[in-house]
Amino acid sequence: MAIILYNLSVRFYRLIIGLVAPFNEKAKKFASGREGIFDHLAKDFSDIKSPVIWFHCASLGEFEQGRPVIEAFRKAKPKHKILITFFSPSGYELRKNYAEADFVYYLPIDTKKNAKRFLDIVNPALVIFVKYEFWYHYLKQTNERKIPLYCISALFNEKQRFFKANGGFFRKTLNLFDHIFVQNEKSEMLLQQISIKQVSIAGDTRFDRVVDTVSNPKHFPLVAQFSENVLTMVIGSCWPADMAFLFPIINRSENVKFIIAPHDVSENSIKQLEKGLKLPHCRITEATPENIDQSRIIIINTIGMLSSLYQYGQFSYIGGAFGDGLHNILEAVTFGLPVIFGNNNLEKFPESLALIEKGGAFSFTQQSEIEEHFEKLSTDIDFRNKASEQCKAYIKENTGATAKIMDSLIQWNK
Repeated sequence: MAIILYNLSVRFYRLIIGLVAPFNEKAKKFASGREGIFDHLAKDFSDIKSPVIWFHCASLGEFEQGRPVIEAFRKAKPKHKILITFFSPSGYELRKNYAEADFVYYLPIDTKKNAKRFLDIVNPALVIFVKYEFWYHYLKQTNERKIPLYCISALFNEKQRFFKANGGFFRKTLNLFDHIFVQNEKSEMLLQQISIKQVSIAGDTRFDRVVDTVSNPKHFPLVAQFSENVLTMVIGSCWPADMAFLFPIINRSENVKFIIAPHDVSENSIKQLEKGLKLPHCRITEATPENIDQSRIIIINTIGMLSSLYQYGQFSYIGGAFGDGLHNILEAVTFGLPVIFGNNNLEKFPESLALIEKGGAFSFTQQSEIEEHFEKLSTDIDFRNKASEQCKAYIKENTGATAKIMDSLIQWNK
């Protein structure tokens, strides 16, 4: 009965996508990106003689989670072919030209027929699902063909359907994996409670990625000039809901400069941001050696800079907690910046809770709380330095997940 309901839900989802595609850009890309997909696959894989390693990522976040392992495989097995599939357009559209992959595709909808056809064409030697998404038919067909099947960087919580009384079908799906690498002890414990034994803690591969970024950051001379010898706060991936708390702090600050990198860099968004700023400011795209010295605020109205901008700050605010979810705090933390963020749905971001406990991060729900955190970090040097050391120690403790995963995965080819 469970499999019938699952199949019906998948087909219903496909029907809904088809109905809304003419009116929704994301749905349109979801549907059009899968048109003729098996013909394209057959053409690309017709003459492939090398073993194929297939990575599946739900979207961009999962891709970034799996990226260190993908790149480690590229180095370890340069003659192998790497296929990456995405479920969501937000992942595929941004990474369809990713240089470390030989092939990047949308994943065809999860039906038994599609899964068989896909695996017949691709014939992967190893299959790796990253973090989330457990498509039953693809996993079942992979398992039946005795193709090594792994899940990496998985993260579980008790609210998920695997751990509900009626979650037997989904628990069965997890048992199809040869091994599941989880990020933390809680995830391992939850799986063992439902008799999933093929599990081990590897950690979070994102730590390895951000450490690489810190070791070779991009340099921006004008930003360096702006922040030289001045206490600077980097505000990363902020939304209007975040700025509502930050405007009062920014506009009355006399001894702190601000680098603001909004999540949305469209012209309308930047104009709205500028309306709320009372201090002299400039956009990075219009910055010069002259006006940068006259500004108290730099607005980053372009993409691709944020991960390296944290090198110019002493503490940071990370946005998103009051919307779809807290953005990546690890990039700031790896540079040793204590971080402030909203206290909303943090259970989905275990690194945020761990850093709060260690004293390297600070959350808030009210204006008075963020005011207190800002005051402490901007005026108490010893407090800020201790928080910074906690951030650096936390990163050091959690690096190495990629190596742990690779040590096991590489065995399949021996």
